[in-house]
Amino acid sequence: MEGKEEDVRLGANKFSERQPIGTAAQSQDEGKDYKEPPPAPLFEPGELTSWSFYRAGIAEFIATFLFLYISILTVMGVVKQDKKCGTVGIQGIAWAFGGMIFALVYCTAGISGGHINPAVTFGLFLARKLSLTRTVYYIVMQTLGAICGAGVVKGFQKHTYMAKGGGANVVNAGYTKGDGLGAEIVGTFVLVYTVFSATDAKRSARDSHVPILAPLPIGFAVFLVHLATIPITGTGINPARSLGAAIIYNKDHAWDDHWIFWVGPFIGAALAALYHQVVIRAIPFKSK
Repeated sequence: MEGKEEDVRLGANKFSERQPIGTAAQSQDEGKDYKEPPPAPLFEPGELTSWSFYRAGIAEFIATFLFLYISILTVMGVVKQDKKCGTVGIQGIAWAFGGMIFALVYCTAGISGGHINPAVTFGLFLARKLSLTRTVYYIVMQTLGAICGAGVVKGFQKHTYMAKGGGANVVNAGYTKGDGLGAEIVGTFVLVYTVFSATDAKRSARDSHVPILAPLPIGFAVFLVHLATIPITGTGINPARSLGAAIIYNKDHAWDDHWIFWVGPFIGAALAALYHQVVIRAIPFKSK
């Protein structure tokens, strides 16, 4: 028995646990499997002569068009019924938004990055992950796609669309403008922080033994935020989605609080970028 115990003791010392459970992020050597990519240039004129640049913008346009078409059509299907128990309800609306983001990010991630949201694009720009040229181009194409998507829904059922709010975002009765702004800031923070975490190349290198399908947590984040904030603002967290519906609906009350659906998401995106880059990744404090 003494010989066997000695073998066990020597084996334990020779083959010590490589990565204690729950300490992967702390114990692994920084930069061992990953090198920080250089920040994207502020202006990249060469992009303007590349087909991949324009293809990416077209992908953002089509994705945002489809996103607005399916999601607002779902909203119209719910609000036009007097008895909500006969519809998919708020949960169904949340699934429509989250599910479409999951599907569309999956389809377009390899072409444009699958932003489908000016707030996401803005957050990634602040983190220097894309140029100002591409940022402006993406936001324009996303906005145009959203307008067209909402326009097609109106074309299919104009009376219902105009009578039932057109899927436009407004601060609902019982809530203040501050409530709406706060909901949009926090909701967008959740989304953009999830985007940063799900697409972090260093995390992929470090945790390669844990496969992750990035569109899944992003879509799920959109779903959860909608469940929480539909009663407050109808859930914007996407300025293109809010602007597209407001332009096509074009009633005064849809414009009264519209600034909230730009200011809130942009603040939320900026905070998420700051938190991920400075606190989580500590990039400004790393030695060159």
